[in-house]
Amino acid sequence: MPIEQDIKQSKFRNEFHKGAINLIFTYGWLMERQKKIFDSENITPQQFNILRILRGASPRPLSTLQIRERMLDKMSDTSRIVDRMVAKQLASKKTCAYDKRLVDVSITEKGIELLSRLDTRNGEIDELLKKLTEDEIKQLNELLDKVRS
Repeated sequence: MPIEQDIKQSKFRNEFHKGAINLIFTYGWLMERQKKIFDSENITPQQFNILRILRGASPRPLSTLQIRERMLDKMSDTSRIVDRMVAKQLASKKTCAYDKRLVDVSITEKGIELLSRLDTRNGEIDELLKKLTEDEIKQLNELLDKVRS
């Protein structure tokens, strides 16, 4: 469905304005659908992102600063999110051995198991973009990279 119909707006300043609105709307659309998958495991999209980051770094721990640098949502309060994940036993944290001001965060076995369950649902996430061909997805990725360059 065209963006004009989705947001019930027929006029845009120009195609650049329309493109920006379309990106923002599509981001929200994707996040809303992914949230349903994450809700089934009682985690947020930010917690999922941190778990993926920690799994990728494992067995090496990461500081909250290193996690924040790698997060998709840079505005997240990483420390607060990590604390919630520790309470859920999805991550562990301890004072860094070489710099007492830092906290080392690691994924737990429970966190790895949760990601494994979600890995089996990757098809549901991929399905959100299945209206595009593989060539179109490659082109979309290249265009999005170009916007950020």
